[in-house]
Amino acid sequence: MSERPFRIVFAGTPDFSVPCFEACRASGAEVVAVYTQPDRPAGRGRKLTPSPVKQAALAADIPVEQPESLKSVEIQATLSAYKADLMVVVAHGLILPRKVLALPRLGCWNVHASLLPRWRGAAPIQRAILAGDAYSGVDLMQMEAGLDTGPVLLGRRTPISREDTGGTLHDRLSALGAEVLAEGLAQVMAGATLLPHPQSEEGVTYAHKLDKAEARLDFARPAIELERQVRAFDPWPVAEGELAGETLRIWAAQASEREHGAVPGSLLSAGRDGIEIACGQGALRITALQRAGGKRISAVDYLNARPELRRA
Repeated sequence: MSERPFRIVFAGTPDFSVPCFEACRASGAEVVAVYTQPDRPAGRGRKLTPSPVKQAALAADIPVEQPESLKSVEIQATLSAYKADLMVVVAHGLILPRKVLALPRLGCWNVHASLLPRWRGAAPIQRAILAGDAYSGVDLMQMEAGLDTGPVLLGRRTPISREDTGGTLHDRLSALGAEVLAEGLAQVMAGATLLPHPQSEEGVTYAHKLDKAEARLDFARPAIELERQVRAFDPWPVAEGELAGETLRIWAAQASEREHGAVPGSLLSAGRDGIEIACGQGALRITALQRAGGKRISAVDYLNARPELRRA
């Protein structure tokens, strides 16, 4: 008889999780089930829409489970029946009870988009940009009952540039996460044991869930902080600021150390290089924006519609 294949239950929901799901499939293991969030209303019609992970699972003809919670005995019995060697969790969106963590033979792994213990929690990618961190990364972690507190098995790091947005860093970390997971699976399936490294007790920070209210730009703050805000909140929830009496979504902006005696929020210059706004410290040059009900446009196109704002 041939040896029983290595069995994985995968749990994930958003786009970020899909490369890790595909890494599990490419590893030679058998993905016996996918757990993902229930279908949610999306789009203008608020039509119930399956998660990106569910769509990928259905395309691969893999059974999909969508419980609202993993706490009930019945749900846990269903999970146990899959007889998984390992459960891989990547941005699933549900807390795993202790009993669930203990069900797979090798427990549960989590791919987390930060360099732990920095940025435990829901929004590590955006929080790293907001804080001005020089690096981010992904950690493959052995899950335990605490929130992102488990020992780290493998990791990768990547620099955060001033061109990075929440979107670009998301995509890079999603790909890195799949690489780290693939490496971990290859080692374990070859019979190796990954050495767990306990997280440091120092440097613990929490990446609280993003709130739309955070998107509002306060020009009394330093320009560099507002630049990070614009970058972090692209593509969601998108920074907002007021310019000459109009509230705009701000898609791209660069901070400068320009000295000025102007009131924060004042227009300093407007031309082909963008729209420069006075800040509490320095200035913010806006280069891409969006009017209410409109689409993303360049600052130059906006000025063509509002030529009265042009100034040297």
